[in-house]
Amino acid sequence: MGNSKYLDSLSIDEKKALSQKLWSIQNHKCFICGGDMDLDVQKTNIDHIRPLTNGGKDDPCNFGLTHEHCNKSKKDADLQVAKKLFQLSEIIQSATEKNETPSLKHVLLANGGSKYKFKYKIEGSTITYSFDDIGDTHLYSSDIFNDTLSGEKTAFIKVPLAYLYHDDVINPRGINSSISLLIKEFYKPNPQLHLSLGRIYDDKILIFDGQHKAVAQIILGVKELVLRLFINPDIERLIETNTNAGSKLKQIAFDKAIVRQLHDTLYTERLRKYQTDHNLSSDDFSFSEQQVVDYFKGERGNIRTYIINSQKNSITRSQDNKLQSYINFEGRGNKYPLSYSTFEKTLLSAFINTKTILKSPINHKIDEGLNPRMMERDQLIRLCNLLAEKILIDKYDPEIGTYRIENTIASGSGNDIPDDHLVAYRLFKEEIMYNWVQYLKLVISVCFLSKKSTEPPQTLPFTPQIWYNKCKENM
Repeated sequence: MGNSKYLDSLSIDEKKALSQKLWSIQNHKCFICGGDMDLDVQKTNIDHIRPLTNGGKDDPCNFGLTHEHCNKSKKDADLQVAKKLFQLSEIIQSATEKNETPSLKHVLLANGGSKYKFKYKIEGSTITYSFDDIGDTHLYSSDIFNDTLSGEKTAFIKVPLAYLYHDDVINPRGINSSISLLIKEFYKPNPQLHLSLGRIYDDKILIFDGQHKAVAQIILGVKELVLRLFINPDIERLIETNTNAGSKLKQIAFDKAIVRQLHDTLYTERLRKYQTDHNLSSDDFSFSEQQVVDYFKGERGNIRTYIINSQKNSITRSQDNKLQSYINFEGRGNKYPLSYSTFEKTLLSAFINTKTILKSPINHKIDEGLNPRMMERDQLIRLCNLLAEKILIDKYDPEIGTYRIENTIASGSGNDIPDDHLVAYRLFKEEIMYNWVQYLKLVISVCFLSKKSTEPPQTLPFTPQIWYNKCKENM
């Protein structure tokens, strides 16, 4: 609560009366969280709805009543913005509790979105459509434009939230901390400079670019979004374009984990194309990774990268991977001990050889549980689970997190940090983890070596084929 000459001029009884009046106006609800307030048993604050520094009046018409806790923990000086940020935090928390990455999908579902299919027809260079599921019987039409270079067809349309969905194939990103800045920017109100992009798939409009801008608008109460809509697009081209924008071109902030996930999708698309071009059924994987690389001659380097990153993604995102719950997938953060970047530079780099492209069929011995990629994945997930169980589970406390732990200890104020938490935090620091992973790799290599082998373990390449060969020898 900022300085208020008006409030300072009131007596205790007058402040109580003002609190009672605001309490009644707000239907006994906190202005920020919307939860019930009991003036007899809860501490409350009176605060300016619009801050004085932003031109708000020091007058009862600009006051809101809040829980004291909500007011102290609010994320913006403006109570209207604080209310919106609280609503978003509730959506994020709900998704997190379900072990889902919070995204546009969850914001849409919480605000009446993602309900109906898009009804349309195309005649020449015009797309005609309606939104009669929500009672809007008007017929709309928009011009279709052909992109000169790519040939993609697009139209610009305004779409109610009930017809919008999140495209987690092209854009699997979650919501990051920048969203609060966008909410504040649009609230000023400053205009949106770039439209969100969508595509039609299965008669649904999927937003695949600009999800943060879309979320910010929805949280601020917007019920319709203006989109650039791609019509019958080349899905592989869109995935590759979106991936390159976040990796090679650095146009948007794609974390490594998201790039790996997109590469997984691109590899899946290449497998489907290989099957189609060779008249194979969708469940026929009798061809090898090397054959796929050789077939797509013009992009061999990319295909090799897609294969390796697909494997990395399958390990990282596996529901069986207990270490996943302790990885920070959004770059820097203070809640979890292990960043994805560190996870990849240490464990994944140590145990996945990026140069190994298998020549055996993709489905080789899969029914016997001896498929090289499957064994590599399962063994690494078991290793991740062992680390999580021994070092993190019931030991590392996300509520304490990692923020300024060493500074706190150095200042003599770290007595309340449990030893197990401190051990977990330090073991997963990148420079420390890198070293003990090398010892771990050596131990595992020795375990898999046959007694007849004379090759020094530290020079042995750790590849999927070695997983397969050594496990087979010991069965």
